[in-house]
Amino acid sequence: MHPETHLQLHVIRSAELRRQADDFRLAHPRTATRAPRTGMRTRLGWTMVELGLRVLPDRSAAPSGAPRTA
Repeated sequence: MHPETHLQLHVIRSAELRRQADDFRLAHPRTATRAPRTGMRTRLGWTMVELGLRVLPDRSAAPSGAPRTA
């Protein structure tokens, strides 16, 4: 498929999805006015990432010829 044709298909599909989202917001007005709950979720998510990075073993300590486990 030609790249320009592929791009046009994506443009058309994104316009359809935006229209559907607008229709959904009109049909469900409470969801449009509700404040996003990102503050607590964001803090919790970054805390989990930070904890995960601390739990991961240091790769420099492992010998280079060691087999890699799942």
